[in-house]
Amino acid sequence: MATIYLIRHGQASFGRDNYDQLSARGWEQGEVLGRWLRGRVQPAAIFGGGLRRHRETAEAIARGYGTRLPDIQVLDGLSEFDHQELVARLHPEWADKQRMALDLAATPTPAKTFHEAFEKALIRWSCGDYNHEYTETWADFRRRVTDAFEQVVAQADGNDVLVATSGGPIAMIIQGLLGLSDQKTLHINGVIANASVSRILYSGPRRSLAVFNNYSHLEAENPALVTFR
Repeated sequence: MATIYLIRHGQASFGRDNYDQLSARGWEQGEVLGRWLRGRVQPAAIFGGGLRRHRETAEAIARGYGTRLPDIQVLDGLSEFDHQELVARLHPEWADKQRMALDLAATPTPAKTFHEAFEKALIRWSCGDYNHEYTETWADFRRRVTDAFEQVVAQADGNDVLVATSGGPIAMIIQGLLGLSDQKTLHINGVIANASVSRILYSGPRRSLAVFNNYSHLEAENPALVTFR
C-alpha cells in the first residue's frame, strides 16, 4: 500500500498583520520535518492548499530534505476555512482587527482568550443553526475537502505523496475515514500540532489511517519546536 502524508503547516504568524505566513519557528519546524522525511520517503508529488503558509511549509520541507522535491500542486479544496469570518460571526466587533487586538491586549492572556473565542466560533459554525450567516457552511467545507482528498488519491496514482494543508482539512479527512462525529472532529482539530504528520495508507478504494498527529521529529530535535498555534 502507498502512503499519503498529511502535513499541517508550520506555525503561522499569529498577531501579525499577515497571519498567513510562517513565523521563524514555522520555517524551522518545516526544515526539521524535511530532514526527518529524507531517507524515509521519496514523494512522487506534493499537494497543498492555496494558502501562503501551505506553500511556505512545502518550501521549508524542501530546504530540510536537501535534494529537489516536486513543485507543489495547488488544490484549493485543501485550504483552511476562513477563521476570521467565523470569529467575526461570533463577535461582530472583531471584524475590525484593530478592535480585536485592543480587546485581546486588555486581557491577562490574549492568546488564550482568542483560542477560547475561536473554539466557541467553531461550535457555532458547525452546529448548522446559523448557516445563512456564513460564506461557507460546515457541510460545504466537508464536501470540498472530501472532493480534494479524492483528487489527491486519483493523482497520486498508487505512489507516496505529501500534502501540505491545515488542521481543519486534516480533521475532516480523518472524520471521513473513521466516521467521527462533528464534536469529535472539532476535538481532534484542536490538538493537531504544527508540522505534524498523519499517515494514510491507500490501495484502490481502501484507505486506512495508520498514524495521527506525529510530531516526534520535532520533540527529538528541540521540544520547544512543538506548537499548536
